[in-house]
Amino acid sequence: MSMRKTFWVPITLAVAAYLLLPLPGQSAPLSKRIQAKRAQVESKKRREGVLTTTIQGYNSRIGGLRGDIRQAEKRLNVVQSDLDAKRNELLRVRDQLEVARDRLERARAELRASRGALADRLVELYKADEPDALTVVLEADGFADLLERTEFLERISDQDRQIVEKVRVLKARAERSERRLADLEEQKRVAAETILRRRDDIAATRNRLATAQGELRTARNGRRSVLAKVRRQRNKAQEDLAALEREQAKVRSALAGAAPGAFAPRSGAGPIRRGSGRLIWPINGPLTSPFGMRWGRLHAGIDISAPSGTPIRAADSGRVVLLGFTGGYGNYTCIQHTSSMSTCYAHQSGYATSSGAGVRQGQVIGYVGNTGNSFGAHLHFEVRIGGSPVNPLGYL
Repeated sequence: MSMRKTFWVPITLAVAAYLLLPLPGQSAPLSKRIQAKRAQVESKKRREGVLTTTIQGYNSRIGGLRGDIRQAEKRLNVVQSDLDAKRNELLRVRDQLEVARDRLERARAELRASRGALADRLVELYKADEPDALTVVLEADGFADLLERTEFLERISDQDRQIVEKVRVLKARAERSERRLADLEEQKRVAAETILRRRDDIAATRNRLATAQGELRTARNGRRSVLAKVRRQRNKAQEDLAALEREQAKVRSALAGAAPGAFAPRSGAGPIRRGSGRLIWPINGPLTSPFGMRWGRLHAGIDISAPSGTPIRAADSGRVVLLGFTGGYGNYTCIQHTSSMSTCYAHQSGYATSSGAGVRQGQVIGYVGNTGNSFGAHLHFEVRIGGSPVNPLGYL
């Protein structure tokens, strides 16, 4: 049982350290991936909030349009009632006009008869050779003027006066009836045209509002679809973030349990290069690529040029927690120095240690090579704190 546990410990540590490494096409370390995923979750939440506000605004607008439609329908009902009342009124007016026309025709008939009687009376006056009456007739400008002349009225008898008065009354009545008939017809035309125009306007308004309501309903459904999509994306991002955080916790636990213990020293090779920091340089050679962003992503270490097969030294004492071929890193070794610090060595042509072994500072652990994503023999050297890569020059 103890042997089985001893067998699985280095494998577990190797997998844990592997999870901390930037993979091909995903070179950012786990901590930066977590930060990026958190930012993505927040972005989705903000977009979700904006879309929710937009949908609420559209819902309010739709509610307002529905209210406008209800008001337009009420107005249409009122106008329809007014129109019906006007139509009934016009029907009554038409009936009254028919009666008035009948009366007018009778009055005109009576007027014609009275005028005939008056004409006969004038003829009689002429034949009677009454100068005064004849003078009045001859001096008159017309029949209407004749009716108005006081001299004429004074010279005719009471019967003649009655005839003339009747003619005057009937003529005035006919004229009033004609004017009233014309006024009522004009009122009918204006009222009908106004009401019909209002009905047309309200019908057009209701059609526009109904169209707008349909368009807004379509827009709201579209916004809901977009919101649902954003929510799904946000939930997926949150799930990914939770998985990365669990992965981070596992890695930290594994590295914390791999603190350096007893180890057996091995012989070194070549002179040791020291700087001002705690670590020694793993090989002697020129720095060909610094730590930082390169080609749009993080270059998580520094590149040191050396011929293939050059011995690589451990930058500090510790325990080997990862050793094996690792994607773009090629042959890759990671040494845990403290509970938080580790160093890693990539593109090796071969190993000079084993997984789980204890090594001392300056001990040869491997050889420079060109394995993995590499363009010529060199050592890719990393320093990691808490699993996240930092600039090695700050520790050499």
